[in-house]
Amino acid sequence: MHIGPHELPNRLFVAPMAGVTDRPFRQLCRRLGAGHAVGEMVSSQPQLRSSRKTRQRLDHRGEPGPIAVQIAGTEPAEMAEAARFNIDHGAQIIDINMGCPAKKVCHRWAGSALMRDEPLALAIVEAVVAACAPQGVPVTLKMRTGWCAQERNALRLARAAESAGIALLTVHGRTREQGYKGAAEYETIAAVKAALRIPVVANGDIHSPEKAAAVLAATGADALMIGRAAQGRPWLFGEIDHFLRHGRHAPPPATITVRDWLLEHLDAHHDFYGEEQGLRSARKHIGWAVHALPGGAAFRAEMNRIDQAPAQREALARFLEALAETHPTWPAATLAAHHDRFDQDTAA
Repeated sequence: MHIGPHELPNRLFVAPMAGVTDRPFRQLCRRLGAGHAVGEMVSSQPQLRSSRKTRQRLDHRGEPGPIAVQIAGTEPAEMAEAARFNIDHGAQIIDINMGCPAKKVCHRWAGSALMRDEPLALAIVEAVVAACAPQGVPVTLKMRTGWCAQERNALRLARAAESAGIALLTVHGRTREQGYKGAAEYETIAAVKAALRIPVVANGDIHSPEKAAAVLAATGADALMIGRAAQGRPWLFGEIDHFLRHGRHAPPPATITVRDWLLEHLDAHHDFYGEEQGLRSARKHIGWAVHALPGGAAFRAEMNRIDQAPAQREALARFLEALAETHPTWPAATLAAHHDRFDQDTAA
């Protein structure tokens, strides 16, 4: 699997998710089986480059390559300058955001809203490709199937983007109107894959090894991008990779091993954000990991009252060590509960 000159170890990608796929999370997912990770969305607006959030998103220290940065905006020249700026700060792949359905993004006609204005969308692609070409940096594009069910224009826009020089395309199997509701559909992704020569990545509702195999079979996609299903379960990438390579499930991880992974992530999270911000933002990651465990709800309530980072780490270690005494391997029931949570999140 290649993106331009970059060879990837497998075809499993971490989706860019604002507030989630920061550097510590990307690094953990890569270590646990993901072959590629795209960073959180960075605005193209130059006045935001000095903000704390943008500075953190530009911090790639210690991150294995290739480093992929997603940019979002509505002005071709501004997007081109944002691409150059991020390349100067370490980006080796630039990804264009035409997939985010969030209202705070779409109300500015960025993200998936660009799919309603195909000339503008194509002008952005052409400008970013032209900015990246002199430095040999490939440009990728993430989009949805369309704006709404009546305006599924992914195939038309994908063909134009390929002609403009896009190196790889990711399609999320929902329209912007759907947000994350309802089930993803894969027929549009299959049509895009059949029409293009560049690699196509399928995204949407991939939450198990079996579903990963089914989506690859249904779409013919070259790779899979996984987002929300990896929240609280970053070892999902390794599970899927094992299943695709060997046709059988990997043994469940030892609970004490999962403890080590989660504490490693928590330490990196505190170090990256600092104690005050890291304490708060780590709560969602811990909550995702423990919500379906025996005693998880009570622990989550307790953990949310902790106001010091060392105490947060100590509480998580203590909870998982106690769990390991009664469940030497990661409880199988959490997998079903994880699927249930995912299905509820996507229900209409």
